[in-house]
Amino acid sequence: MADAPVVAVRGEAYREVAPELARFTVTATARDRDREATLTRLAERAAAVRALLDAAEPAVERRETGQVHVWPVTKRSGDRVVAYQGSVSTTVTTTDFTVLGDLMLRLADQEQVEVAGPVWSLRPDSPAYREARQAAIADALVRAREYAEALGARVIALRELSDTGMSAGPPMMVKAAYTRSGEQPELELDPAPQPVHAAVEARFTISEPVLG
Repeated sequence: MADAPVVAVRGEAYREVAPELARFTVTATARDRDREATLTRLAERAAAVRALLDAAEPAVERRETGQVHVWPVTKRSGDRVVAYQGSVSTTVTTTDFTVLGDLMLRLADQEQVEVAGPVWSLRPDSPAYREARQAAIADALVRAREYAEALGARVIALRELSDTGMSAGPPMMVKAAYTRSGEQPELELDPAPQPVHAAVEARFTISEPVLG
């Protein structure tokens, strides 16, 4: 068997699947000449964001507070402080895309609040990755059989299989459309398909080729 002929192939699979997660960032800001007033306004606006996210549960799967940033604003000509500015950001993850647009608009409607996103993605343990790996193995076997048949041989056994890696496309940003129905704005979101690619390298033992 050690001297049996071997065919080496590469199997690949490419899929575009629907996203499973959407993430966006909400940033509340405040600015005032007085530092305490800035901190108070920032805390109030952050609390208003939290209240909206609380009301949106269970559509909100996860939320994480990022960096809280407060800094003095000085004149270019010197070190004299003319104001204080602050911001606090929250990253929101949801799987319910039916309420996503409305939630983002309600957050963006708050005073001094910026909303950015969403970014579409798959879960790290998404079944799409497993299906792509299985499809890549199947592709490798098909190719090995085609080569063997071209030589008048057949595939006998698998000698080696290696995973050359999985890849997903870069996070996809939103394609959005704004419409108005009376006084209530609406945000229509088109979830971006997520590309998934898997590849394997395999070596198969084949029967003796018929070359004559």
